[in-house]
Amino acid sequence: MEALAVLKQAFVKTFGHADGLTVVRAPGRVNLIGEHTDYNGGFVFPMAIEFDMMLAARKRTDQVVKIHSIDYGSTVEFTLDCPLTYDTKELWSNYLRGVLWAMQGAGAHLGGMEIAFLGTIPQGSGLSSSAALEVATAVAVRHLTDFNISQPDLALLCQKAENEFVGMKCGIMDQFISMLGEEGHALLVDCRTLDYEPIPIDLGGYQILICHSGVKHSLVDSAYNQRRQECETGVRILAAHFPAVQALRDANLEMLAACAAALPPVIYKRCHHVITENERVLKSTKALKAGDLISFGQFLNQSHDSLRDDYEVSCSEVDLLVDLARKVNGVLGARITGGGFGGCTVNLIKGEAVEEFLAQVIPAYQKETGIKAQVYTSKAASGAEIL
Repeated sequence: MEALAVLKQAFVKTFGHADGLTVVRAPGRVNLIGEHTDYNGGFVFPMAIEFDMMLAARKRTDQVVKIHSIDYGSTVEFTLDCPLTYDTKELWSNYLRGVLWAMQGAGAHLGGMEIAFLGTIPQGSGLSSSAALEVATAVAVRHLTDFNISQPDLALLCQKAENEFVGMKCGIMDQFISMLGEEGHALLVDCRTLDYEPIPIDLGGYQILICHSGVKHSLVDSAYNQRRQECETGVRILAAHFPAVQALRDANLEMLAACAAALPPVIYKRCHHVITENERVLKSTKALKAGDLISFGQFLNQSHDSLRDDYEVSCSEVDLLVDLARKVNGVLGARITGGGFGGCTVNLIKGEAVEEFLAQVIPAYQKETGIKAQVYTSKAASGAEIL
């Protein structure tokens, strides 16, 4: 493992020696379908990928925390004797600070520690490098402090760190799949109850191809939180007519039609996406179980169109990538994946068509945008683990 050697070497260079290390890996994810449904209490269908965050941690005898980012070539230092606060300069450190803050609030007895980490997940790709970093931190700290907490509850603390410390109002999906992913499977997750079902990713001659648009997004500064507020507005209006609606997960298209006159057009569109996307997740997982890849691919296409038109979280570059991909013989479906505003597409493609994809899509995209898109393939990987 080349990354592991780099991690240990950097730890020794920064902190003197490598004795007593706890080393953790936590994967990124690609969401196959179910976008912007998680914070609406709905269903998602992500899989963990082979790109990950790798983190080494060791206890100190005092209350000082030192964190070194190998990717940024930067080190931060603070003490647990003072309340944990947001760092406005080294923004990357807030994902780790936030996890420490959330675990401390949940009763973990923290002490000083030294941490170094690096990532193989492309940043700004929408493949959840931030959640993987949070999860790697949480798993390492749980081990160092003997904090007794279940994996789902630890994932919830990571989400709390991102929601309340970092300020990104994400749902539970990214942290959950990074923590609980299973090799060879994607997880159908009920984001209300956190019940989940591992579903084998048995694609025969097909595979999942991820294409990075090269357009980087920063969700904290984007319209992500605005979309969440728009959904909450929709729930309030729907609940006034249908009291059983506590989240958009509880609504259906008949309810939406009945409230159409009361819903501002933008709010109607946001609700329409979430309601239909929840239906697509359940239908697509049923199709996958039945080996019906053609239907699965069609649901991917419908999801992108809805995210582009109803939820308006795509962008011209990603739309171009999707359009080009759909023209390749052997591509059954293509859609934006992740929070939106850039990032990656996920494509269901026949193995022998990958070469044609690379020959057609990448040059045409570069000619139009000036950006060379990056292509990755990944099998469904396992969740976070101590190495």
